[in-house]
Amino acid sequence: MNDIPISYPGRYAPGVALNFADPTGAARQVSGSSPLPVTVTAGGSGPGPAPLAGATSTAITAGPFEPATGRPLILTLAGIWTGSVQLLRSVDGGASRLPLSLAGSPWGVFAANACEPVWEETEDAASFYLQVEPASGSVEYRLAQ
Repeated sequence: MNDIPISYPGRYAPGVALNFADPTGAARQVSGSSPLPVTVTAGGSGPGPAPLAGATSTAITAGPFEPATGRPLILTLAGIWTGSVQLLRSVDGGASRLPLSLAGSPWGVFAANACEPVWEETEDAASFYLQVEPASGSVEYRLAQ
């Protein structure tokens, strides 16, 4: 490998620095005495609410699951089954339970075993339900944080 010296024709090296707006709206450069301001989310790192878990071979709507905000909801489905499981969301204590969608298409609908994050909630009043409709077999479900 060649040792070719790097030369800056203008005899300066442009500096790149991260800035943020201070309380007055002025740009403040990040440094040891002026660290980047961050906020710990409400979810924190402590334990979440008790999981919504069970098993069924008949159609049920399980819930509610009342999540901590700012943390992903993890859905686990297991067993030997056919049918569907759909995640529903409510903001009125369960009086109305609406299916999730993404860009107008259904979201949170499963027809096979899974273990994945399905949602991250930001609204304190939200609660979640699982609409489980096995056509055969038994579905083991767990919604947790």
